Amino acid sequence: MAIKIYVDQGHNPVNPNAGAEGNGLREQDLMYRIGTELAGLLRADGNYEVRLSRPTPQTQLGNNLASSLAARVNEANVWGADYFISLHANASSSPSAGGTEAYVFSVPSTAASLARSITSSISDTVGIRNRGVFARPSLYVLKKTQMPATLLELAFISNPREAALMRDEPDLFARAIYRGIKNYTGV
Repeated sequence: MAIKIYVDQGHNPVNPNAGAEGNGLREQDLMYRIGTELAGLLRADGNYEVRLSRPTPQTQLGNNLASSLAARVNEANVWGADYFISLHANASSSPSAGGTEAYVFSVPSTAASLARSITSSISDTVGIRNRGVFARPSLYVLKKTQMPATLLELAFISNPREAALMRDEPDLFARAIYRGIKNYTGV
């Protein structure tokens, strides 16, 4: 039986809940592309069933921040996803800040183990710093999901090198996340 992965491409194309901007790029656009690439890899594998929060670049979820987050979580819960993976780009006032990190509801946990596998794979594949996995029980998508969930900050949109990598090589990030999932699930 296929493992059901809900891939949440963070944010909406426009407000409410639009993402960060940096280096002339928009988080929601980068995450849409990386999420779509990831879904393609998972589907081609044959061991995974995938749903995307934003199946098209124009998909708009909710009419405010709360309803946008609830729409993502509710769809994953109703579908009965085995894992929830929310894709994001980090940002900082310092352009030198960089690396990948993940948030989960609690550490240790199943979600934390999955997140560690993914952040290690991103760090190794993309060649950026692994900043670690942290508990953030206040994040809506982590506390309201009924399955192990992680919010991944793939890289920093405010870092010129990392922003260019997300823009120019979305497949590199998708392959890294895919490998992390594959390594964790062992299928």
